[in-house]
Amino acid sequence: MKVAVTTLAFCVTSLLALGLVMLYSSSMTQVGTHYLMMQLIWCVFGFGFCVAAASLDYQLLKKIAWPIFIVAFLLLALVLVPHVGRKINGARRWFDLHGVRFQPSELGKIALIVVLAWYGDRFQRWMPTFKWGIIFPVAIIGAILGLIFIEPDRGTTILLAAVSLGMLLLAGTDWKKMLLPVPLALAALGYSIWRDPMRMKRIFSWWNLEQSKDGVGYQAYQAMIALGSGGWDGLGLGNGRQKLGFVPEHHTDFIFSIIGEELGLIATLAVILAFLVIVLCGLYIALRARDTFGMLLAAGITLLISLQAAINIGVVTSALPNKGLPLPFISYGGSNLLAMLTCVGILFSVARQANLSKIPVSDFISKSNDNPFAAKAI
Repeated sequence: MKVAVTTLAFCVTSLLALGLVMLYSSSMTQVGTHYLMMQLIWCVFGFGFCVAAASLDYQLLKKIAWPIFIVAFLLLALVLVPHVGRKINGARRWFDLHGVRFQPSELGKIALIVVLAWYGDRFQRWMPTFKWGIIFPVAIIGAILGLIFIEPDRGTTILLAAVSLGMLLLAGTDWKKMLLPVPLALAALGYSIWRDPMRMKRIFSWWNLEQSKDGVGYQAYQAMIALGSGGWDGLGLGNGRQKLGFVPEHHTDFIFSIIGEELGLIATLAVILAFLVIVLCGLYIALRARDTFGMLLAAGITLLISLQAAINIGVVTSALPNKGLPLPFISYGGSNLLAMLTCVGILFSVARQANLSKIPVSDFISKSNDNPFAAKAI
């Protein structure tokens, strides 16, 4: 466990350091050190949240799961109110407090994971039933996802839906009972995208990137140019050209393309490897958790970090349509950085109280034919 925690801390710290370096490199010609200094401030707060979360007993989250959920729900509802939440590029996702922006959906991510971990632990024996395994959890998930969806923020909605699905399977929900609600949710999502001209243009531009490179697909096309021009070892730190107005979101959602241009394919592969190691450490911590709540909490956090990273990298490499999700620990943004570092602190807390004499991993997974993902009751 000590090796897993040390490795996790090293990977997160390395990604943070890379993010700070690339933020300065990507924005120094436009805003100087502004983004770097702001991100450093958020890092200080984030480390404070991380240390606090790691020091506390994660069992405390079980007691305050619903208060956290209710606060997140109210903030997500409040941000939709005109003149309260700030509207940027057609989406109302932020509170603007004297120039400091806060995105309540980041709190919503943590709140949803904590509540689902509490629910899976509390009702584990009844999770295989349709009522307790599908209806009630879907109502909980829908309360958060519904508000995020109408901001609108399709990317975060899809991310949290995938994380929630994984947590329900681990908690013991029968996957066969998901054959109805999951296709219905996908159909509803598809219909909403079909009715949204802007997002349909993104889909079509993704399919035909070459034809839309001067329009909707401009940023994705320029990101591909940045990745391609970097080669194996890059053009050199600070020597990138695509950050000079060609990739508009070069310091946030598309910072991975600047890493590829300036530091090369080797650096991008190292970033991917770091996230894979984080996933392995998170899964190891989850499997060694002392109870079901800790296991679900660690697994949900690991899914959140890994899937968000995978979606971001997929978008930048044009493997996925543009979703607007930041790259964890690297992209500029205070709300996401605070949330990610808090999640890492919770992982440390679960690891700190892990049961090292746990049954073997091969015996941890239920032998039930109904759900091969479900963990045994602890």
